[in-house]
Amino acid sequence: MNVLGIAGTPRRGGNSEVLLCAALEPFEKAGWDVTKILLSENIVNPCLGCDACSGGNSCIIDDDMEKIYKAYENCDAIIISAPSYWRNVPAQLKAVFDRTYATKDTKPLEGKLGGAIAVGRATAGGGQSIVINIIYNFYLSAGAICVPGELNGVTASADKPGDILSQPRRLKQARFLGQNMIKYYNK
Repeated sequence: MNVLGIAGTPRRGGNSEVLLCAALEPFEKAGWDVTKILLSENIVNPCLGCDACSGGNSCIIDDDMEKIYKAYENCDAIIISAPSYWRNVPAQLKAVFDRTYATKDTKPLEGKLGGAIAVGRATAGGGQSIVINIIYNFYLSAGAICVPGELNGVTASADKPGDILSQPRRLKQARFLGQNMIKYYNK
């Protein structure tokens, strides 16, 4: 069994990446293989809208998205974390979502479990719920099954890198998301 974690933040070590690592801990303890992709360390260019991927062809853009396509195929579950940028996902993650269009014929995420994590600067209106919905919409478009955490996806308020480490309840909620996904997988 393999879980894929994608940290959608362009900032290395950001709060959403820290929460992703916490959510992946239960998988590691359960003996799953963990694949983590940090968009802060990868280049995924935007979709060109050229439709060259239609009819079973692959995307013509040569970048790190190829790693993500392979990770989609090999995973049994996926967790995506992202900060809220202007009440939306960062451009780097949006590029991943758009480029996943090239897999529409093979549907590598179909039937797989998906979890979501969002971090915003403000406690109210920081865009966390919007980011969770964007990630869930991506999963639904790809045929994945959205798995809730304690209530919905995991949301948190944090600003500076590492701020989330002083919020044990949020770290616990991220771990609960991972535990919940394992529980659903085993049903």
